[in-house]
Amino acid sequence: MSGEPPPTVHASCVAIDGRAVLIAGPSGAGKSDLALRLIDAGATLVSDDYTVLTPHGGVLHAAPPATIAGRIEVRGLGIIERPFVRDVAVALWVESGIPERMPAVMTHAIAGIALPAYTLALLEASAPARIHLMLDRIAR
Repeated sequence: MSGEPPPTVHASCVAIDGRAVLIAGPSGAGKSDLALRLIDAGATLVSDDYTVLTPHGGVLHAAPPATIAGRIEVRGLGIIERPFVRDVAVALWVESGIPERMPAVMTHAIAGIALPAYTLALLEASAPARIHLMLDRIAR
């Protein structure tokens, strides 16, 4: 590795069955809200709003910045402490937006590593279920 610091992305991140899911989008798009709903369904917090990504052997690993480790912002409540994990292999990039009805296969590259990528309306009630379907699809 070159001496460059690992990239930090503006994305929340949760771990589902040992696979990290990055949830990206502008402020207010619902990143933390979706992360909270996934945590409520059994996922574990990695990081809220910003995630540090480190490449290891062609795989990106996600961790929280030290200043926000174990914290998630819940609108209307403030900053809440939650159990968290670090150094989780990233499996999926999800970007806030309106998905196409029948999208083409997409990828999102970070540090030269391509991740399966999907667009998702983060605040839709079905968003957590869709994340699980995305993970199932890329596992096949």
